[in-house]
Amino acid sequence: MTIRQMLADFRPPIIECIRRPPKGAGRLYLVAVVGTTFLFLTALVEGCTTQDLEVQAAREQRPFFQTEQDADTHGRKNFFDRVIEADPGKLEVEMASDYQEHAPAVVAVVPFCDKGSGNFTVDKIPVSFRDTQAQNEWAWTDSQRLRRSVMGHLAQREFTIINPIAVDAVLKRRGIDNMDKLRKTSPIELGKLLGADALVYGEVNSYEGYYFGVISAYRVGISTWMLSTRDGETLMRENGSRYSVDISPALSPQDFLINSALTLLDFRDVALARAEEEVSRELVLRIPVSEKLKEQIAAGAIHHADEVESQEQEADLRPETEKKTLAADIFASSPTLPDADISHFESTNFHSSSDQRSVR
Repeated sequence: MTIRQMLADFRPPIIECIRRPPKGAGRLYLVAVVGTTFLFLTALVEGCTTQDLEVQAAREQRPFFQTEQDADTHGRKNFFDRVIEADPGKLEVEMASDYQEHAPAVVAVVPFCDKGSGNFTVDKIPVSFRDTQAQNEWAWTDSQRLRRSVMGHLAQREFTIINPIAVDAVLKRRGIDNMDKLRKTSPIELGKLLGADALVYGEVNSYEGYYFGVISAYRVGISTWMLSTRDGETLMRENGSRYSVDISPALSPQDFLINSALTLLDFRDVALARAEEEVSRELVLRIPVSEKLKEQIAAGAIHHADEVESQEQEADLRPETEKKTLAADIFASSPTLPDADISHFESTNFHSSSDQRSVR
């Protein structure tokens, strides 16, 4: 008998038992066959799972701190993206020639201003008719949405961003409650109060919708500028807008009616939020990275960690009696926490800075 004939005549026992079960085996034999099959499949799955766990364990050994790929271009629209998405928006960025030498480590983003009417407009026509108070509230809402978006992207960079709650509290305390007062305030004095190396200002230039039947779009545009609190120098000036466009081509009158209704549905809050996020992201992406500042941040963090570790080692080497005595002395000499001292706010007078450049 040849090997080929032996292979042709071979039948696995499980399959043979299923095809021709023995007489009188009954239900018990069927349960045994099914159980054997289940155990075989379980062993097969466990083998695959073990292999997957080994692969996952090996992947967890991948090293950190590698070179990040496409860090300068990820999320940044190119010409092809703008053509595909029918986005005619543009961005303009101007940086100070000495920005790299004086890149700010701590940045405060002050409240943005909305230059619009405070009403929602479609094709430049107001579709909401709000009173003065409602217009003020919505103008504040629209501008702060973009302010928070810009802050979020700045925080991903080499900057330390001061919490906006702290910024707003100081401004409110000093009575700086509109853009006119904010412009007249010296960035040098304001930087001292906030503990910031630079201030980021912003204005909302466009925040509106467009509708042309089978085409609908949101347009969001802002202008931002960064002033140094060291000498009032303008470190950066940016201006840009982005469109969130929905196009539904139609080849017949019926298609036109249906698609016109569908594009009207694109006037949703989530589509507006995408346009806000996109214009903020692309403006921040165009601020050049300061390698010098990154090195300073890393060196400062390492120095702090070394100091903490050294202090812990010194504390571990002290005798137990000395530790108890030191702790008792510290507790005895600790004064009661005084009430908050706000006298330094009341004694500070703001004045216009001659170093501050006009932003318009």
